[in-house]
Amino acid sequence: MDASNVFMPCCEGYLALICAVISIVLIGWYIRDSFKLDSFPTKHVFITGCDSGFGNLLAKSLDRKGFNVIAACLTEQGASQLSSGASRRLKTVLLDVTNAESVRRAGEFVSAEVGERGLWGLVNNAGRSLPIGPTDWLQLSDFTKVLDVNLTAVIGVTLELLPLLKKARGRVVNVASVLGRVAILGGGYSISKYGVESFSDILRLEMSHFGIKVSILEPGFFQTAVTRHDLMEENLRALWDRLPQDVRDSYGPKYVDQYLKYQKFNLWLMCSPDLTKVTSCMEHALTARYPRTRYAVGWDARIFWLPLSYCPTVVADFFLVRLFPTPRAV
Repeated sequence: MDASNVFMPCCEGYLALICAVISIVLIGWYIRDSFKLDSFPTKHVFITGCDSGFGNLLAKSLDRKGFNVIAACLTEQGASQLSSGASRRLKTVLLDVTNAESVRRAGEFVSAEVGERGLWGLVNNAGRSLPIGPTDWLQLSDFTKVLDVNLTAVIGVTLELLPLLKKARGRVVNVASVLGRVAILGGGYSISKYGVESFSDILRLEMSHFGIKVSILEPGFFQTAVTRHDLMEENLRALWDRLPQDVRDSYGPKYVDQYLKYQKFNLWLMCSPDLTKVTSCMEHALTARYPRTRYAVGWDARIFWLPLSYCPTVVADFFLVRLFPTPRAV
């Protein structure tokens, strides 16, 4: 008997079995992922960064679903605009996440609102991206401006509200970024998002004993204040103007314009205008019976950034170094 006549049916059988197992696992995962909680009107959710963008949109959406939303805004204008388009259930509180006293007062406000029920959800959404630029254009203060908002404040707000979250056996949703998996921008942004990933992983492990579930959002590029090209251009030109002449000479007089051209193209290519892709993942993390540990959001996150993060460094560097121009002196 020809060995190939025996081997081929066996291979086909094993292949069919593997496909069947994979299909069953995927169907089971989809069904499990779709299970939802109820009793939204008894649950309180605290969201930072609600003046605009993801936080503003999430606050309105959860309010419509019946949650008791406590929306933290940096400005009175942001708070009043949000309140005017929401129900009476939604409460706003002014919060500067970088100010310890402001965080303490917000914590007292939340505690008074939730009472013995505790806090069901905390969404650490507040963030900033600028200053961004080549590392040797920056000063230490440029890094701390971003780290204070994107990382230190996430830790501070979480610590303030953790006792209330333990009461409710609630949820923490931390907004990181795909740039917390692949670093491409000089400045504090990528550094802070790597930190958010690490803090969230530690928090998830430790708080699992108390029934708290921690989810990490890893959005790609979306059209928010964080990705406004006009603000990025203003930031980059300000950094260039303060550079000593020897650093300018090493990059060349046309580098700023070339950098901005590359940046504008990258944002045009990757930025999505549909912010609901992000807020729907936030909602799933708050309302699903089995929330995911990580949510990669956006086509660029799933197709480009996350696969690139698993590549050997030499492969990732080959692509990443081509996202921005080469200095003249190199």
